[in-house]
Amino acid sequence: MKFVDEAQITVQSGDGGNGCVSFRREKYVPRGGPNGGDGGRGGDVIFETTSRMHTLYSFHFRRHFRAERGKHGRGKNQSGKSGKDLIISVPPCTFVKEAETGRVLKEFVRSGESFLVARGGRGGLGNQHFASSRRRAPRYAQEGEPGQTLCLKLELKLLADVGIIGLPNAGKSTLVSRLSSARPKVADYPFTTLIPTLGVVEYKATDPFVVADIPGLIEGAHRGVGLGTRFLKHVERSRFLLHLIDLSSVPSEDLLSPYHTVNQELQLFSPALGQKSQVIVLNKVDKPGARAVAERLRNALEPLNPDVWVISAITGEGLQELRGHLAGLVYKTREGERGKM
Repeated sequence: MKFVDEAQITVQSGDGGNGCVSFRREKYVPRGGPNGGDGGRGGDVIFETTSRMHTLYSFHFRRHFRAERGKHGRGKNQSGKSGKDLIISVPPCTFVKEAETGRVLKEFVRSGESFLVARGGRGGLGNQHFASSRRRAPRYAQEGEPGQTLCLKLELKLLADVGIIGLPNAGKSTLVSRLSSARPKVADYPFTTLIPTLGVVEYKATDPFVVADIPGLIEGAHRGVGLGTRFLKHVERSRFLLHLIDLSSVPSEDLLSPYHTVNQELQLFSPALGQKSQVIVLNKVDKPGARAVAERLRNALEPLNPDVWVISAITGEGLQELRGHLAGLVYKTREGERGKM
């Protein structure tokens, strides 16, 4: 299934049913009073999150959504049936925005949440409500209230504890597959990952945590080069970042070039994103000559970020230690967030 993280749709709640103009007609009662029933309420439009959805792909096939209108009132004081509510399912971590202004109407975080976005119109009153001592036979009733029509933009931003970033072909997909049960596509060429992938990592007695494999960033990603802006927004919701660097592709004349390239793109896209905490992971230490490069790069990174780990996602070297370190950081971050509540 194609990964789609943006969609624009139009929703319309149901119109209310019209009230009825009717009078009692019984034998020996030539002048029966009004008995027109009320119109039914129009159906609401409600968003609801479900864990069965992971993208906004279905909204590329259907862009207009309309709830059922209320039924009209009838004689003998019979009110019209209310229209059925329309439930629109979206994946967790979806933002519902006004298309024109960009104002956020609702941010969904977890599965099972719901939000009423457009309320159905009220049903009109039947003529029985307008009878009085001076007007005993009113010949009018209310029309139903029209429903609301809204143009909305849906945006999906993945929620993960750890966002894995790096240049293309750094080994992010392989690392996710070794840390978790996720099985992203893995191959030895750039841009294998075309969609963000989530994986759940378990470590001993600690609570499981989620890592997100974000497609590789290249220079100009903050301007959308390589679909950069589409991917960078998924990193924004991560608690902290794992910056993966491929030791086999580090230029000898400028060891810090891969590190600075990615961080510059983060900073240009969002200053807040550029300030997120990072764990630096040097990958592919199994490659010939990589250990010497790792030692030199670790020394160069020390003044910028001392939290540096050396691993091989292929052979598994250093993975268990890294998994434990990440679990500890996630635990501390979550506890810090609870303390602020």
